[in-house]
Amino acid sequence: MPPGLKDVAARAGVSIKTVSNVVNGYVHVSPATRARVQQAIEALGYIPNVAARQLRSGRSGVIALAVPELQSPYFAELAGLIVQAAERRSWTVLIDQTDGQAERERNLVAGLRRHAIDGLIFSPLALAGEELTSSGDTPMVLLGERVWHGPADHVAIDNTAAAADATGHLAALGRRRIAAIGAQSPPSAVTAHQRLAGYRAALAEAGLPEDPALIAEVDSFHRADGAAAMRRLLDGPGRPDAVFAFNDVLALGAIRALLDAGRSVPGDVAVIGFDDIEDGRFSTPTLSTVAPDTAEIARLVVELLAERLGEEKAGPPREVRVAYRLVPRESTLGRA
Repeated sequence: MPPGLKDVAARAGVSIKTVSNVVNGYVHVSPATRARVQQAIEALGYIPNVAARQLRSGRSGVIALAVPELQSPYFAELAGLIVQAAERRSWTVLIDQTDGQAERERNLVAGLRRHAIDGLIFSPLALAGEELTSSGDTPMVLLGERVWHGPADHVAIDNTAAAADATGHLAALGRRRIAAIGAQSPPSAVTAHQRLAGYRAALAEAGLPEDPALIAEVDSFHRADGAAAMRRLLDGPGRPDAVFAFNDVLALGAIRALLDAGRSVPGDVAVIGFDDIEDGRFSTPTLSTVAPDTAEIARLVVELLAERLGEEKAGPPREVRVAYRLVPRESTLGRA
């Protein structure tokens, strides 16, 4: 007979209920006890009967993750980390791309797939406030900057502070004509608004004047948009000696445009991005950036969703800020 919960409990010196709590991903188990149970599971080769567990719990073991676009390296990397965190709870993740369209986001929250999923991890762009309250009984955790103090648990970083740190890094290097690539006009472009606010705050802190000619708007956060914005800045009156791009993809496009124009990076123009995507660690030059703790974001959103799916009530919606760090590389510091 294959080992069961009783065998694991006996080896770990805990109750069968405690083993069940660990296997089902409940968070209210001490780290030491959880580690002891996991060691017993591995030693015995215990394999949970997922199908039986789902029948008993009335749950499908499937959650959904909805992001604006999978073309974005940041969302692609984050989705991979969320899948890994969910796998540790024997959950399957359905991934949906909304393209930031209000109707698609509205249909998602309204529960078109509610019968198939236990919970939803959602990064909204178009919806906010009351429009996010229609998820019914399906637990939901929100990602990103779009919603604060909304109807569900929310995990994000402090975009304004992080953008100020990125811009302040350029100012501390003696750069005085610091451009911003990534401004957007629509009210729904919350990420762009917050990062622009941080850029402006850092200029004020450094005693640098704000020059509208150094703020470049983009339609989207893609490489081509970054390159086009950089070419406009080079052709305009601003003459930047540094660029804060609102994400790494924009920054990589800007670097390509600078090199095409015969400008050196960082000699003529220093460039810093945001997100710490893998491409930036292997670009030439390597890209300075702001690195959100994406592994922690993934862990937290899955943990918060597990609490909402647990036997105990998780209380009112929580706002959780995740750490970030500034990562200076060759695009601002040059080669060592």
